[in-house]
Amino acid sequence: MPKTCSDPQRQTLHGPTMGTRWSVTCDMPAGTDTAALHAALAAAVDTVDTQMSPWKPDSDLNRINQAPCHTWVAVPQPLLEVLACALDISRLSRGAFDPGAGALVDAWGFGAARQAPDAQAIRAAAQAPRTPTHEALELDQAGARVRKHAPRQLDLCGIAKGYAVDCMATVLQAHGLAHALVALDGELRALGAQADGTPWAVALERPVPGLRAVQGVLALQDLAVATSGDYRHYLEVGGARLAHSMDTRRGAPVRNDVASVTVLARTCMQADAWATALLVAGVGEGLALAQRQALEALWLLRRGDALVEVGTGRFAPAAPAA
Repeated sequence: MPKTCSDPQRQTLHGPTMGTRWSVTCDMPAGTDTAALHAALAAAVDTVDTQMSPWKPDSDLNRINQAPCHTWVAVPQPLLEVLACALDISRLSRGAFDPGAGALVDAWGFGAARQAPDAQAIRAAAQAPRTPTHEALELDQAGARVRKHAPRQLDLCGIAKGYAVDCMATVLQAHGLAHALVALDGELRALGAQADGTPWAVALERPVPGLRAVQGVLALQDLAVATSGDYRHYLEVGGARLAHSMDTRRGAPVRNDVASVTVLARTCMQADAWATALLVAGVGEGLALAQRQALEALWLLRRGDALVEVGTGRFAPAAPAA
């Protein structure tokens, strides 16, 4: 049973992971063992990093990348769970979300292989035959194993952080806690509301490079949110901003008028992957996709010097008064 917060204490726990930091703001009952909780939270995110990091040569993800085609690779259950979700969203988004974008990510200097674009690597990655990743990768759920049917370099950076947030939420629940806000980079999940019943207030960042400003505020309760954009990690090429997100259908970084996409979902893993998919898809294709999947999503579009909002679900324009 969750611990009640008759005498709640607001605590914030945090630590490093995945080249950034995780944090948990929690209304805790008096007497909560915060040292044990901190250790369990750190272990949860470290497990995700160990299994799914493309930056760690010995990660389970890289064991798949290094394995020959048609060879089964045993993988831990968490990685199998994330791969299953990634392939499902890849199929539903018709490749806008692609967990097989690793070669392009590296070629453009956003991955572990290099720190700047490499023209030869870009040509090779863009011209490689493209079996859709959800067809190129086979999962054996019962046997906890994976095999490739075509060459593919997997990269789960568009979903693994969201999954790590969900893992931290599970840790909090296992410790009997029911009022927390979990964050890792731009991915957040509210576990319940605050102890006084007020939803957690989460700032929606204004997508301006080099500036921390607020576009709006979201009220979260038992809900996750993730944002993908072009304003934190990007390249300037010929005066154009090229986001770190890859559109493998074009064989190039995303290049459209979307500054950011924010998605609400029950799990942060889902919110994280769908935010990436809708950023890549752009507002035209993405709006139809979000409506088909009943997603709650907000696009911020660049229109000259202005930002224009387009959304679905709670972000849709209000109906005119009768």
